[in-house]
Amino acid sequence: MKKTALVICPGRGTYNKPELGSISANIAASSSTIREDLQSVLDTIDAERAALGLATVSELDQAKLFKTSIHQRPENAAALIYAAGYLDFLSIDREQYDIVAMTGNSMGWYTAMACAEAWSISTSTKLVTSMAQLTADGEGAQFIYPTVDSEWRPDVERIAVVEEQIAAHPGALMHSIHYGGYAVLAGTEDACSAALAALPKADERFPMLLPGHAAFHTKLMQGAAEQAQETWPIAAFQAPQTPLVDGRGYQWLTPTADMPALHSYTLGHQVTETYDFSKAVQVAVKDYAPDHIILLGPGNGLGGAVAQALIAIGWQGLSDKADFSARQEAELPYVISMGMPEQRALVTAAQS
Repeated sequence: MKKTALVICPGRGTYNKPELGSISANIAASSSTIREDLQSVLDTIDAERAALGLATVSELDQAKLFKTSIHQRPENAAALIYAAGYLDFLSIDREQYDIVAMTGNSMGWYTAMACAEAWSISTSTKLVTSMAQLTADGEGAQFIYPTVDSEWRPDVERIAVVEEQIAAHPGALMHSIHYGGYAVLAGTEDACSAALAALPKADERFPMLLPGHAAFHTKLMQGAAEQAQETWPIAAFQAPQTPLVDGRGYQWLTPTADMPALHSYTLGHQVTETYDFSKAVQVAVKDYAPDHIILLGPGNGLGGAVAQALIAIGWQGLSDKADFSARQEAELPYVISMGMPEQRALVTAAQS
C-alpha cells in the first residue's frame, strides 16, 4: 500500500560547497528506469540557461571547485536549488509514495510551482533566474535569529527581544520569514545593522547576517514585484496538478485554482509580504495528514525548521527536540530528507 507524503522544497542558500556535484551524482545513481528522463530534464534546463547567456546548471554543478563568487551569484544559486529540487521530486518512487500536497520555503515556492506543473520547465527555469536577479538587485539586508530554546520549544524572551527590535525600527525592520524556530528579519541596511548589534548573542552564532540577501519578503521588494508582473503574464501560469500550500497557509487546489490570483500571489504578495513557512507546514500536515514529509534537496537544512513548526502545534504529540529525534529513529522516519543519502534511498527506486 502506498504511503502519502507532503513534499517540501528548500529556499535560498541551500546549495553550498558540500552539495557540489550532487545533481549529476544523484542522476547517475538513479534507477535506470528514470535516469534518462532526469538527464533529459536537466538538458532542457541547461539549454534554457545557455539561451540566456548564463552558465548551465551542469557546468556549475560539475565544476572542480566551489567558488562563492560564482555558485552563490543569485541567478546561479537559484538555478542550482531549483534544478536539484525539481530533479529530486521526479526521483521519488510513485509506487511507494502518493504525493498529496506540496509547499516550500521562500524561493522554494517557485520549485513547488514547477513540481506541481504550474509552469513548464522552460518557464520555471527562466522565471527562477529572473526572480533571483530582480530581488537580488533590491535594497536592504536579511538576517536570522532563533526564537526557541535548546529543546526547540518557544522561548518567550527571545521572541520578545525580536519584537522589541521590530518596534524600534518601524517600517524599516520587518518579519521576512517565519521559519520554524527562527525569525528571519529583513529591512534597510541601517535597521538591520542596528538590530544585529542590539540583539543578545544566541547559540554562539546568532544573530546571523545572510550574505548576498536583500530585504526579501518585505515592502522593499515592491519594485521587483512590479517588474516581475510586467515581465511574466498570467498566460505563463497553468493549473497546478498537485495541491499547493503557500506562504500564508492558503491552499491552491486542482483543478479549480484561480490563475489570476495565483499569478498575483506568486509575483506580488509572495515577494513583498512576510512568508510564513511555519504556517504552510502546519496547515499542510493538518489538512492532508501525510504519512511522511519528504524534504527535497539540495542540502538538508529544512529538517530543523520543519520539526520546530510541528512541535509548535504539538503535532502527533511532539513537544520538544527529544520527541522529534525519537520519532526519527524509526526504520522509516516521519521526515525524510533527500539531501541525506541514507534517507534518499528510502524514497527512490532501487538502482538497476
